Amino acid sequence: MRSNRSLPPAAVVPELVYEDVEAAIAWLGEAFGFSVRWQAGDHRAQMWVGDGAVVVRDPPPDVMRGDPIPGTHAAVLVRVEDARAALARALEHGATLVREIADHPYGERQCTVVDPEGHRWTFTETIADVAPEEWGGTSVDLR
Repeated sequence: MRSNRSLPPAAVVPELVYEDVEAAIAWLGEAFGFSVRWQAGDHRAQMWVGDGAVVVRDPPPDVMRGDPIPGTHAAVLVRVEDARAALARALEHGATLVREIADHPYGERQCTVVDPEGHRWTFTETIADVAPEEWGGTSVDLR
């Protein structure tokens, strides 16, 4: 798998949705000892958890703040070699498309689906190695 400085080396990265990302970052650091890997303003950050990572983010664009829909307060980010193939397979097995495949300035091609139980899954394919500063993030500890 290609490497990208904007993504941790883990194959699976949980995404946790918080109404107040800044407060969540502070709490997770204090309560669990997580440390910031990079941060994008006050709406998104990656945090180190041992040799893995977690993404802390505000609600995704297709969800309203405070929305109680199942699966909106946690998601799983899965690194794949081919996002289009992963999406096709998921849809073939009953997943519902939430976000079409798109290339992002942080070097990832991503799409999001919801499984039959309402859990959100984002498949991410690295297409370039991009420093967080190149798309507006701030590096803190890229290890």
